[in-house]
Amino acid sequence: MTFMLASVTGVEEAEIAIRHGADIVDLKDVSSDFGAVAPALARATVDAVAQRRPVSAVVGEPQMQPAAMARAAAAMADAGANYVKVGLYPHAAQDDCVRALSSLARRVSLIGVTFADHRPNAALIALMAESGFAGAMIDTARKKSGRLFDHMDIAAIGNFVESARTRGLLAGLAGSLETPDIPRLLLLAPDVLGFRRALCAGQDRTAHLDADAVDVVRALIPADSRKANTGAAASGKIDYRLLAARGYSFDPGKHEAESDRIFVRDFVLPARIGAYAHEREKPQNVRFNVDVKVLRPDRMVEDIRGVFSYDLITDAIRMVIAQEHIALVEMLAERVAALILMHPRVTSATVRVEKLEVGPGGAGVEIVRHRANEVAKVHQLYPAAGGEANPKVAT
Repeated sequence: MTFMLASVTGVEEAEIAIRHGADIVDLKDVSSDFGAVAPALARATVDAVAQRRPVSAVVGEPQMQPAAMARAAAAMADAGANYVKVGLYPHAAQDDCVRALSSLARRVSLIGVTFADHRPNAALIALMAESGFAGAMIDTARKKSGRLFDHMDIAAIGNFVESARTRGLLAGLAGSLETPDIPRLLLLAPDVLGFRRALCAGQDRTAHLDADAVDVVRALIPADSRKANTGAAASGKIDYRLLAARGYSFDPGKHEAESDRIFVRDFVLPARIGAYAHEREKPQNVRFNVDVKVLRPDRMVEDIRGVFSYDLITDAIRMVIAQEHIALVEMLAERVAALILMHPRVTSATVRVEKLEVGPGGAGVEIVRHRANEVAKVHQLYPAAGGEANPKVAT
């Protein structure tokens, strides 16, 4: 499951975050993009939180100089932070900065933060692991340059999560996240989702935390049964090939009167697909048409909490086709359907897949799949992404 991290400016906001369900309190100076609070404020907040939640603290925007970064991180550790988030900007000394923190990693959980709008260095994740870091996080450096999805697509974000997980690191995602982003990112089951803007009045990250906004974000993230201060990444993974192959229940009349229909039409993407040898040489265009039946909310829809977004459909398609060459359109359709059916409100998925480059017309398959009975009994969002599962979309 996924922890909710709330970035706060001090004691008062930390109390709001705790009362309204945040799993991790994250200290940050919001007057700059990735600014650090003073160590004295960090200590005061740690004391006020009194171990009710783990506290993380940002090491802000120092020069990428190893000794200076190590001193700044040590000061936050000395202030009592459970996690120290270190911003790793593109610089010739970036690797040296990571290595300089290795001794500190023995007494505090270090989170290395790279930035989607600065073309993050994928090799840095391995170096973090070698240097004893507890986790890796992707964020945005320039908050006015857009949110995470403006710089990375769902497949690239998923690769970041998987790269961290395979090296035993916690995987965190942040970057001006908005509430519609949450269900999409939960599909990847990151260990942490970090928020500031979405928690503030008027979506202004420099404004005060708004309790109602915190409630909305909290309601979109199922509570994690793990303790947030363990510092241990989840292990294991789910193979959606097995999910797609294990069978479905067929009860098309069930919930019929209570369902809404969400659809995606004529969604075309290049995919590596086909059983012939020549089809492995390059991707070919594939058209997807998907209809999803979802349980109707029990009250009038007023915000994102009552919505099943079409983004979940298009993200599922992108995630499946990003992984590997798929020989058959039937296999592709099954995997897309299986991924969509993981959402607890989905009762059925109709997936039509057409190869568009096999002749003058299209050729493909349409399947209809219903939620498996044993899955329908689970009420959490993405239940299989629990404390001992790492939901790589292994297609």
